[in-house]
Amino acid sequence: MNSYGHIPEATVARLPSYLRTLVDLAAVGVSTVSSEELAELSGVNAPKLRKDLSHLGTYGTRGVGYDVDYLRFEINGALGLANTRPVVVCGFGNLGRALANHTGFTERGFPVLAAIDTDPAKIGHTFDGVPVHSPSEIPEVVKHHLIAIAVISTPVEASQGAVDRLVATGIRSILNFSPINLTVPADVELRSVDLSTQLQILGFHLQKAVIDES
Repeated sequence: MNSYGHIPEATVARLPSYLRTLVDLAAVGVSTVSSEELAELSGVNAPKLRKDLSHLGTYGTRGVGYDVDYLRFEINGALGLANTRPVVVCGFGNLGRALANHTGFTERGFPVLAAIDTDPAKIGHTFDGVPVHSPSEIPEVVKHHLIAIAVISTPVEASQGAVDRLVATGIRSILNFSPINLTVPADVELRSVDLSTQLQILGFHLQKAVIDES
């Protein structure tokens, strides 16, 4: 059995891209792929890809390449996708509902089994298969569904309180979409996705492209 604890963070960040490419290749019947082709399709250079995959103990076969199904298996294992990781979405507004309905989560082993919201019109109802609960029910929801990961999409003023409640129940993996710096204990893994920041970065590159062309 492989131990994946030694994989560098930069490599971990690229593994989902490799996995996405491999899934697409398998869908059209491709059984083997060269490092050069896999690298090009994934948007990296071949030496970097080979080094990344070497951390999985996977080196491919000279003249043949990588076995697509086996490499998918190895990357799934490294990313913890061999097991299902139930998800709860906190904040069931437009963004929260869109995230809850993202089929890619379930396909990759992260099914959204519940949502949390303060709106009385939503609490106690099920939307597209996702039941909505009140914040007071967080302990019961986490225990009943064996929640492993929480997604935060609440208004800014409610985000820290939601995180505090989740951490108190034992949640140690949180994905934050709220544009605020959240405080969590050292043993909690917090990842933040600030959509407005990403748009600003895109705006910078658009402006740079215009200047370069002028």
